[in-house]
Amino acid sequence: MADIFSILLTELKDFFGIGAWLEMFTTGDYSRLNTLDGILGAISPLIPLLIVLEFISAIIQGRLSKKDYKNTMLIYVINRIIGRFISIGLVSFCIGFFQPFAILKTHITWYWLIYGYLVWELSHFVYHYFGHKVRLFWCLHSTHHAPETMNLTVGFAHFFLEGPYADFIRTTICILLGVDPALLFLIMFIDGTWGAFIHTGENLLKDGRLGPLQHIILTPSHHRVHHARNPLYMDTNFCNFLNIWDRVFKTHQYEEHETPPEYGITRPIKNDSVWDIYFGEFVLLFKDIYHAPGIKNKLLYMVMPPGWSHTGEHKTAYMIRKQELEKKQSHE
Repeated sequence: MADIFSILLTELKDFFGIGAWLEMFTTGDYSRLNTLDGILGAISPLIPLLIVLEFISAIIQGRLSKKDYKNTMLIYVINRIIGRFISIGLVSFCIGFFQPFAILKTHITWYWLIYGYLVWELSHFVYHYFGHKVRLFWCLHSTHHAPETMNLTVGFAHFFLEGPYADFIRTTICILLGVDPALLFLIMFIDGTWGAFIHTGENLLKDGRLGPLQHIILTPSHHRVHHARNPLYMDTNFCNFLNIWDRVFKTHQYEEHETPPEYGITRPIKNDSVWDIYFGEFVLLFKDIYHAPGIKNKLLYMVMPPGWSHTGEHKTAYMIRKQELEKKQSHE
């Protein structure tokens, strides 16, 4: 019983990121706040604190729904359990394997931080874009898009294999383009914190545009658009903090006042079923592969975008959004 209590206490400390603060309180030594690691550890409870505030705000506004938080938190628990059996050294492997092939060398300075962040954002765009455009990768990523409301716990809703897939692509690109590992870890922390924050829902932040900042960085409003299934919003805003690559590759989309986001994925899902949220897209993929004629079509179902069909009756996000944009232009 004591072991179970100890495990639960450790999990709570990890979730709320309060380990660094507890250590400082118990030892009375606050000197670690003079170091970068100490500062990063000290601000790590920010997102969990915002989750609590968001939860309380939903109660006060009478908008709290158990289903909005139940599945995302259950998926978090599942991933924590399964994650123990997955190698946590994938990033280290990529660094050790690819660093000798880096095209240049960087270190922690303000100008290399800007360069590193641009490279990191590119690597995130690549991973995220393929997560929407390659059906097998979409099966991994769809768990994150299945929730039909937006709140901070949605940031925890991921298929357990998506993290390794994302880290492999992002770390490999960054290392090959010369981002120093120490610089990479700093960027990962900053980006991870902001990436959690942009999932802030309307319960805590009604208007997520953040004023003029929406023209410079990716805001919660941008990410609400990304999570929306509205035809106008499908497969847009793949970046995480700097939306430069969305602008370059023409996937940038503002939230329009007359088109509030409708969250979730396009197929009907069973909101009370973690199984459907977690494995539903895999089941549909395997059915399409099973019924597809010939090896070529079976393979194409794995690598083509969601909505592709061997019959030619495609309903991909690109086609749906293109039709919506054409309809919108014709009414202007």
